[in-house]
Amino acid sequence: MMIVKLSEMERLILESIDRKIFPGCVLLIGSSDGIMYHEAFGDKALKPHIEPAFKDTIYDLASLTKVVATTTAVMILVEEGKLSVYDDVSNFLDEFKVGLKKRIKVFHLLTHTSGLPPYTDAWKTMKGEKLLDHILNVYPTGKVGEEVIYSCLNFVILMRIVEIITNMRFDEFTKRRIFEPLSMEKTSFKPGDVSNVAPTCEREGKILRGEPDDEIAYHLGGISGNAGLFSTAEDLYKFCRIFLRGSELIHDEVKKFFIKGRNFNGRFRALGWAVKEDGGFMGELASDDAFGHTGFTGTFLVIDPRKDLCIIFLSNRTHVERRKTLNDMFVFRRRLHNLVNLIFG
Repeated sequence: MMIVKLSEMERLILESIDRKIFPGCVLLIGSSDGIMYHEAFGDKALKPHIEPAFKDTIYDLASLTKVVATTTAVMILVEEGKLSVYDDVSNFLDEFKVGLKKRIKVFHLLTHTSGLPPYTDAWKTMKGEKLLDHILNVYPTGKVGEEVIYSCLNFVILMRIVEIITNMRFDEFTKRRIFEPLSMEKTSFKPGDVSNVAPTCEREGKILRGEPDDEIAYHLGGISGNAGLFSTAEDLYKFCRIFLRGSELIHDEVKKFFIKGRNFNGRFRALGWAVKEDGGFMGELASDDAFGHTGFTGTFLVIDPRKDLCIIFLSNRTHVERRKTLNDMFVFRRRLHNLVNLIFG
């Protein structure tokens, strides 16, 4: 039965490549004891010439940056007593000392309940510090603490808070305190050697390779709290294992607090992380303890402590098409997760 299901899983991936949902991918499935499945499919590049995908291909993680880098950085600061998630953001940023913004806490940024809008098109006219300053000054459009509005701006702001507290650049802090301790040697912002990096979209007359597909992260110079991180499936497995077994990096009590789902008027979120919801990207067969995240480029990971299971999927969907395949990708995720749970859960 497992062999049949495994072939069905691989057929789903190959059919999705044929349908041009993504050009290629890497899938890794692991537990606290080790890697159970790790394969590459299809191509990492279609243009200017075809290049096959390999198990160690480096992918643009897009919004996985929010949990692998930013949320984890905040967890470390909580454990060190340098931050509480219930601190007012205005304690760190003067831009939040006005109007409704005075009510926004770090908790609201992490759970996407700050009321801030999902995105900004200011990147069309601004870059670098001017763009960051604009984001820090954006005013809420929703009710603070009452509804989930998934916003990249929340995590750009969290990045800035981390930098202020640590007096370190965000990429340097995450490298020293997360990636190096976990031996995530191929994980970084702005990778130097891009020969093994899967390219994404075309922008400003060039195919992006080692530069973020996300517009905000791109125009912030490649370092952001919402996107911009690059990694491999095996490096992400090293990261996922800290939630499947004990880790000196983050205390178990801190992990439990951050991955606990909260109900915000019928929408459920953990801190930084998404949790299992009916109809969500984790499918029907993940346990109620599962949590994870997705990325716009075609990446996603799910960690299920009850089943001692992690699922890591990396692709560069946006190398083919940025918008038209979004729904196809959502459907693919659900079906893949169901098959993985039947085979390995």
